[in-house]
Amino acid sequence: MSLKIKESEVDIVIAALRSDLTAFLEAWRPFFSPFHIIIVKDPDMEEDLKIPPGFDLQLYTKSDMEGVAGATSINFSGHSCRYFGYLVSCRKYIISIDDDCFPAKDSTGVLINNAVAQHLTNLENPATPFFFNTLYDPYREGTDFVRGYPFSLRNGVDCVLSCGLLLNVADYDSPTQAAKPSERNARYVDAVLTVPIGSMMPVSGINIAFNREALGPALLPGLRLPGEGKRRWETMEDIWSGLCAKAVCDHLGVGVKSGLPYVWRNEAADGGSAIESLKREWEGVKLMEEVVPFFQSVQLQKTLVKAEDCVAEIAAMVREKLGPLNPAYAQAAAAMEEWVNLWKALGSQGV
Repeated sequence: MSLKIKESEVDIVIAALRSDLTAFLEAWRPFFSPFHIIIVKDPDMEEDLKIPPGFDLQLYTKSDMEGVAGATSINFSGHSCRYFGYLVSCRKYIISIDDDCFPAKDSTGVLINNAVAQHLTNLENPATPFFFNTLYDPYREGTDFVRGYPFSLRNGVDCVLSCGLLLNVADYDSPTQAAKPSERNARYVDAVLTVPIGSMMPVSGINIAFNREALGPALLPGLRLPGEGKRRWETMEDIWSGLCAKAVCDHLGVGVKSGLPYVWRNEAADGGSAIESLKREWEGVKLMEEVVPFFQSVQLQKTLVKAEDCVAEIAAMVREKLGPLNPAYAQAAAAMEEWVNLWKALGSQGV
């Protein structure tokens, strides 16, 4: 797979929630080795990290967060530590894969895809958000635009967000986990599609890549419910970040792709009782009935051309329209505003 994006333009960000990263990094060594890696240690973790040698990497810990971000109220604990990696990066592109994910293989042990290369392929090829191509990605070898597709739209637009998928443990919420406790995703679909403009989607930060220069400030720590833990089906913040990013992409007229690449999500990621998680997550389930219509209605000023300014305006809308409904929304608006200020001070150049 020949790529136009240079290795020197890419950071791989890993949120370290497990103290021993040996198996994870060794599994990814053939794919990660050419790139610079940013590992961000969960600030709540007390154990030292076990990291095998031979990688070009930078490790950030709680003390680094305090030194870089200062007296911020933004919570970087748990999976949210990945956002700190986005902040301190100084590369154009970021690939973010969780430390419970491994290269995807079929039942015979053959590698299904090179997740790193596929993410970069998604980002370097145009997206088609304004008119859906029924053969999915028309820029892929062996396919093209179908009849009736307007020639004026065939150049596409920049793709700034690539959302990969999961095999084995899928990214289900707790009601689905409770209803289907033993279900595992074994379905591999060899396709990439552009998500149409105006369509919201629950982006999962477990396996994504994005153009940091174009979209970075829109992937942010925002809505976080009291008591949210590290299990993915409890992370309302991840969903909020994705909705914000998609709203910004739609406004800026850039594209989002979903589909390949797949990663294999470890069985251990499923830890804990889905019923107990449902008790904790129910508040977030209810809030989604307010959150989604809000983001569907977002209309930003046409003069806004930078992601950080779009986020600032969305934050003001959240404060005005959602703030009176629940204190969590007002806190989210404040976190978004603080994030924009932090990004402008630090994130625009990286650290």
